[in-house]
Amino acid sequence: MSDVLRAPAELKYAEELDWLESIDDGPKPFAWRLSPKMVRLFVLGSERSDGLDREITQKWFGDRSFVERSIVTLASDRGLLLIGDPGTGKSWLAELLSAAISRNSTLVVQGTAGTTEDHIKYSWNVSMVIAKGQSRESMIPSPIMTAMESGAIGRFEELTRSTSDVQDALISILSEKYISVPELDSDNIVFAKPGFSVIATANSRDRGVNDLSSALKRRFNFVRIPVVTNKKSEAEIVRFRTEELLRRHQIELDVPPTLLDVLLQSFADLRASAAAAGSDDEKLESALSTAEQIGVLEDAILHSNFFGERALTAHTLASSLVGSLARREPEDLAILNKYLHGVVEPRSKEEGGSWAEFLEGGRDAIATLS
Repeated sequence: MSDVLRAPAELKYAEELDWLESIDDGPKPFAWRLSPKMVRLFVLGSERSDGLDREITQKWFGDRSFVERSIVTLASDRGLLLIGDPGTGKSWLAELLSAAISRNSTLVVQGTAGTTEDHIKYSWNVSMVIAKGQSRESMIPSPIMTAMESGAIGRFEELTRSTSDVQDALISILSEKYISVPELDSDNIVFAKPGFSVIATANSRDRGVNDLSSALKRRFNFVRIPVVTNKKSEAEIVRFRTEELLRRHQIELDVPPTLLDVLLQSFADLRASAAAAGSDDEKLESALSTAEQIGVLEDAILHSNFFGERALTAHTLASSLVGSLARREPEDLAILNKYLHGVVEPRSKEEGGSWAEFLEGGRDAIATLS
């Protein structure tokens, strides 16, 4: 899949999935391609105690209880709602679960203010309707309807950003497990096959998350995905994504472990500062998630590869951090400047090393943007 910009999980990890399926002798709910234990293994990776002939890479980093509860939910007749701050890996977990269970993670509806019932039910091929009239052949099924017909997992991204009409339509689908097509005289009900379920995601920072009706909430099991605060886990995530980035871009670049430590510590410092802030004006607009941390590192790596000396430096890392996190001017720049002078400067004097260069890079970036 080298000619695809971003391959879905079922294609990216096709070899692993094929191998796991070949050795899987566990009970499988409905038409699942893997048993629940193998789904967990695919998502969280193998350990030496599993006694496998090959290693299965860890793809999602977080508490195993979140993954297990998600798998159990999908084996029931309830939908799964993953809630968390931006960048906590909700969509990635949903994609991995869909890939392992259905070998198809692309049946996705993106929730926006412009999402309509047609996006979760069906629409019509106008030219075919004019030529032959309304029929099953001229109907365009939504990703959710396709998942129903094939007994697969459908995904609904950012559920709380969609309107109440769309949410109400989803209640019917999750409750009745069929979609009526009143425009047709016969064959006008699409029933869900065993194995169909919906994984929805919601951003806990959206006010709309509180607007879910009680009826819709009852159709979902909630799994709240917290921001990763454990430094070891976060380091593993950043390292995993960095290696993926370098492979995808075919970049041979030195990323010193000490600079990863600087990045992790700087985000930890900024989160602590945000937690202690008395008002939103004293906080960065950024959620300071692990995903944003990876974005800062990706920006620094690409800049170093194309315009630097093909080696990541603390100066470039600081410049990328300021450029990525300074979204409001002058508020965010003032917060970052306060952090550099109040935290990084004393640390650079005490510890030296990369922190002095990081301080200089941050100051230069702020001066450029001011």
